[in-house]
Amino acid sequence: MEKWIDREEKTLLNTYNRMPLVVSHGKGCYLYDDSGKKYLDMFSGLAVNALGHCHPELVGEGKKQLEKYLHISNFFYCKQAIALGEDLISRSFPGKVFFTNSGTEGVEAAIKYLYKIGKQKGRRGIVSLRGSFHGRTLGALGLTKIPSVSRDFPVIDYPVYEISRESLKELETLFENERPVGIILEPVSGSGGIEVLSREEMTGISHLCKKYDVVLCLDEIQTGIGRTGKFFAYQHYDVVPDIVIFAKGAGGGNPLGGMLVHKDMDGYFLPGDHGTTFGPGPLSAAMGRKVLEIIDEDFLADVAVKSRLLLEGLEKLQEKFPESLGAIRGMGLMIGIDLKIDPSRLKEDILEEQVLVNITAKNVLRLLPPLIIREVEIQEFLKALENVLKKTESSFIPD
Repeated sequence: MEKWIDREEKTLLNTYNRMPLVVSHGKGCYLYDDSGKKYLDMFSGLAVNALGHCHPELVGEGKKQLEKYLHISNFFYCKQAIALGEDLISRSFPGKVFFTNSGTEGVEAAIKYLYKIGKQKGRRGIVSLRGSFHGRTLGALGLTKIPSVSRDFPVIDYPVYEISRESLKELETLFENERPVGIILEPVSGSGGIEVLSREEMTGISHLCKKYDVVLCLDEIQTGIGRTGKFFAYQHYDVVPDIVIFAKGAGGGNPLGGMLVHKDMDGYFLPGDHGTTFGPGPLSAAMGRKVLEIIDEDFLADVAVKSRLLLEGLEKLQEKFPESLGAIRGMGLMIGIDLKIDPSRLKEDILEEQVLVNITAKNVLRLLPPLIIREVEIQEFLKALENVLKKTESSFIPD
């Protein structure tokens, strides 16, 4: 492992704080390091590996496409992209799709689309929620006001209005005074600490958008593709957005993202207004179709069952270790736990238990396991977490 870490330090720009793990391969819900040690993966590539590692049906679909072609450019019609677009529309609402390679590119496409809408309607500006994360490219960064992410970088010359969560009166005043063209928000914040937007707030925002002719754009980069127990998280609410941005789990581990535009919002992009060389790659599109085929209604119902099992287990640990675990929240298999103990130490200690977890928003344990996780693996994780909490509790010094 040390030689690879040394080689990286000499080769790659230092932009990540990596875990001390050199991955050899993965299978199901597990990753293996270069010494053969097995680790339970509880954040699945930040929700990208929704179907785990090396899912046999995805591998088979990938091999089929590899034998056909990997790239043809957007000068030609791509059957896989067209069929995937049809599949996504059938799982959401009537409209059209623009494909990208990643979530931040999907946000960039949405910003440009909103700009075009605003230009025709005589409106400017986008509303975002405080603490949201929408990406690292400059346009998306304008909506991401997290200091550790956005500091030291230029801001695009386009109005962005921030509001707090659960503040409908503040939002209505903003809509009345500033007349923005759209609002972009996450139903469940990912990097912001797994904060779930309430039904009342989401319904209220949708109502205000209709009242003031503001485009409702949902960032479902992390919540989409079955993560919350519905295909898209907005389907938990009584709303239909105008635009949905998706990525992460969509490509079965391959780069794939994009935006879905409701049919009532069609017509603002013309040829030449936007584009991307690799969106979508035929391999990603083919595997994306297989992902959607696997994540059917029965699969989603099973995600909800596993979510309850995991939450119940966490709540028992919370009762047992109240000095270590705070609030638990989430939706489906997207769960956050406030930590009252040193998050870095927990991450290190649970790595010794051969479990991989992620910390976000400084002290939130973020769980994004593969959607294929089984009860036995949920129990394995809960046992490992309990072992770590026992170890931590034993080190507390009484007042």
